[in-house]
Amino acid sequence: MLRVGSTLPEVDFSLLVDGEITNPGTNELFSEKRVVVFAVPGAFTPTCSHSHLPGYIALADKIKAKGVDSIICLSVNDAFVMDAWGKANNAEHITMLADGNAFFTSQVGLDMNTSNFGGVRSLRYSMLVEDGEVKQLNVEDPGRFEVSDAESMLKSL
Repeated sequence: MLRVGSTLPEVDFSLLVDGEITNPGTNELFSEKRVVVFAVPGAFTPTCSHSHLPGYIALADKIKAKGVDSIICLSVNDAFVMDAWGKANNAEHITMLADGNAFFTSQVGLDMNTSNFGGVRSLRYSMLVEDGEVKQLNVEDPGRFEVSDAESMLKSL
């Protein structure tokens, strides 16, 4: 499982840019950058839509003022869903990144099987990554939302 000090695996993600699917890799997203990532079990789901994403949207400027180059919202959804969710929430300062096949999520050991509810999904977590290395990692216990929120991340920066 991913932990502080781990280097992120090289994986290609999906991102909708100007209506076109792009596939940025880990290196492109994290190399020589300071990045905050927060992962959610699914776009448009209750806690994710009402608390997790809105918190990062509201505090994006303050987080970036702490020397963060980008904020990434990661979910095991496709790029079209992530783009629509971002637009529905005015998340223009957040990169809405899709891990549609859960390749990254599984490789870092932060996946969970929700069975018939949604299949393989991500655990809820946040992390600070500097040049591809995990500097902070805040993984929620299932069904909780206490340590991966935007306010906690901002305080830790």
